[in-house]
Amino acid sequence: MSTFSSTILRSAELIMLLGLGMPAIAAAATVPAGEATPLYLEVTLNHQETGQVLPFVLRDGRLFAPRSTLQELHFVDVEAGPPERALEDIPGVVVRYQASTQQLELEVPLAQLRLDTTVVNANERGRLHASSAPGVLLNYDLYANHGDASSNATAYAELRAFGLGAGVFSNSAVTRAYRTGSGGDDGWRGDTVRLDSRARWSFPDSMLSVTAGDTETGGILPWTRNVRVGGVRLGRNFALQPYRVVTPLPTFLGEVTVPSDVDLYINGMKQYSGELPVGPFQLSSLPNINGIGNAQMVITDAFGAVRSVELPFYVTQALLASGMSDWSVTAGLVREDYGLQSFSYGNTRVAAADLRYGVNDALTLEGHAEGGDGLANVGGGAVWGLGRAGVVSASHARSEWHSQTGSQNALAYSWNSTSFNVALSSQRSRGEYRDIASAYGQGPATANDRILLGWSSPRLGSFSTGYLRVQYRGNPAQRYASVYWNRRMGTCCSLNLGINHNLDQSSDRTAYLGVSINLGDRRNFNGSVQRARGTSNVGVEVNQNRPGDIGTDWRARVGHDNGGTTGLAEAGWQGANLRLNGGIARMYDSSYGYAGASGSLVAMGGGLFAARSIPDAFAVVSTDGIAEVPVKLENRSIGTTNRKGLLLVTSLNAWQENRMAIDPMTLPANTRLGEVEMIAVPTDRAGTLVRFPVTPVRSAVVVLHDANGAPIASGTGVQVVGQASSTFVGYDGEVYVELEGMGAELKVHTEGGTCSVRFDYPNLDVAMPRIGPLACDVAARRKQRDGQPGERLP
Repeated sequence: MSTFSSTILRSAELIMLLGLGMPAIAAAATVPAGEATPLYLEVTLNHQETGQVLPFVLRDGRLFAPRSTLQELHFVDVEAGPPERALEDIPGVVVRYQASTQQLELEVPLAQLRLDTTVVNANERGRLHASSAPGVLLNYDLYANHGDASSNATAYAELRAFGLGAGVFSNSAVTRAYRTGSGGDDGWRGDTVRLDSRARWSFPDSMLSVTAGDTETGGILPWTRNVRVGGVRLGRNFALQPYRVVTPLPTFLGEVTVPSDVDLYINGMKQYSGELPVGPFQLSSLPNINGIGNAQMVITDAFGAVRSVELPFYVTQALLASGMSDWSVTAGLVREDYGLQSFSYGNTRVAAADLRYGVNDALTLEGHAEGGDGLANVGGGAVWGLGRAGVVSASHARSEWHSQTGSQNALAYSWNSTSFNVALSSQRSRGEYRDIASAYGQGPATANDRILLGWSSPRLGSFSTGYLRVQYRGNPAQRYASVYWNRRMGTCCSLNLGINHNLDQSSDRTAYLGVSINLGDRRNFNGSVQRARGTSNVGVEVNQNRPGDIGTDWRARVGHDNGGTTGLAEAGWQGANLRLNGGIARMYDSSYGYAGASGSLVAMGGGLFAARSIPDAFAVVSTDGIAEVPVKLENRSIGTTNRKGLLLVTSLNAWQENRMAIDPMTLPANTRLGEVEMIAVPTDRAGTLVRFPVTPVRSAVVVLHDANGAPIASGTGVQVVGQASSTFVGYDGEVYVELEGMGAELKVHTEGGTCSVRFDYPNLDVAMPRIGPLACDVAARRKQRDGQPGERLP
């Protein structure tokens, strides 16, 4: 057969292969049999561009891939295979080679690939860089009342200093004055008591906080008791990285063979929407879920095909994520007579340590140790996640105190869904079980059993019932049973019914029925009937809420029981800088009046500010001395800067992003702006400085005309001599310029040539004066440049 005939035959075979839809290699007919042609092809894998150009070999109409190329494309079992493989010999692989564009499209089963798992909807966010500026904060709360038999006045104050290093120092105290007897015959007496003094340093990279001064032990284990101490505490502080997820979240696994879109619905509400690359993926839910739930994952591939996957799950905050730990270590002297004495501490040093560690997403181990003054207490526990069946926890602790030993055991179970919830717990102590709190107060209960069952229905309302049994050493057990029901009736009103009964004393029973009605215009009516220990009480109340952050509120209440009639009338006003309230009350045969005020003072950023009480983080906004600039927090207007260009912004979220902005439309025309939106990340209980650069400038509108008195054409380039920036002529020959001095020279680059004009900034009381028209004569400029006589330009 001739070469020509062979070529025609192979071309016909290629056309037939293409027509049948089988893998085809274009241009194979141009390659003689047995010879190899090296190629570098742009690869698309399962309809997804890889962004790689890889080497291949075309031999006998077949496309071969070297081992290195297969490794780059993540094929499995490549290392032990031959140094080169024909792509069409790999099971399930479809090859489409485009010779004209040097592109290769591969369709490969996922079983032939070793692709990394793509994690989408990751809730982790990098640590934000928080800052604080030097400053001082004083929170205060004042209260006074005067009655027929007594009068008193109380002032609470908290002082904080921050911004000098990573620490925050705080001190709180209360001052009291009182008198008793009819008409205050006993005279005024009073005292001042220090409450807490502490310095705390935070290290967000490691989520650690160190507190020196008044603090508490423990607080992370439900089967231990805390005590106030004066000393040092070191421990984990998850609030330093609030965007980090520390509890296990439901994770949904899957794989897609082509690029796809995914939508995640939790209990019918969309939580996430994103894209999936080819291969396996892992999709995590959002951390604001607790209890049993149902997830629906809707995947839409590149061809429009839709598939849905239903995935039930159970989430609990009682567990730590795998590898996560929570711990604290505290040492010092126990605080005694808190609120009564300023410096009353025990004589013996004590120490306590607590630990929680997530072994995996279903098991968290717990440990505890404390001691001092002859006491040693050690315990351990665990929390198990049972999948959709709920959570079980158990603990055991032993103590020895002056040769007396004892133990404590605890067991608990909880489960909840959108309609039902169950919580069971039992904690028992045996022998002479003691902890640190026992040496300075009441010992632990010898028995503490609780049962709580709840159910909610859209039609019938919410029901709950509970059982409690508590017993302390040397005392009989006390048992209580309770029932509660709540039902909302549209948006107008709601009903509440509660019954609590002492199972060991039949006369100790309390029944309560209440109704709440929305009267509109921020007003509400509340009525109640209560029966307790043979005494009935009926009360009605009407109140009106504030319209927002600023405004007035009031309430009036009248009640009657076996002792007589009671009444109260109270009004309050809350402004940007202060909260005031006052009222009068009648208790049977006596009456009294009272008043209160609360707020704060802040010295920071060169200003002194008055504000409402500031419990946590805040910021001072600076606009470089420009007054009356509107400021927004999360797109909500919160005020304007004062005459110094400063504004105090409270209620910020510590260690989190707080989006702040100014409105540039209200600034004078003779100002130059930098950033108009910033992210403030303050540290806890401190303030940060947010500076928006606003620079005053001398600006003017200069009108330029040519030698004939016509405006210079718009779009003509203009250069301010001595400045790097340039500008253009606008309509009617107008040019906006910013000056660094009291005058300027402009070079105007027209189509006919370049000319210059000089002018002085006028001494006018206007933000942006209008100067001109000024003549810009290109011909005269050219004559001056050539040494010819000409008209002197202005």
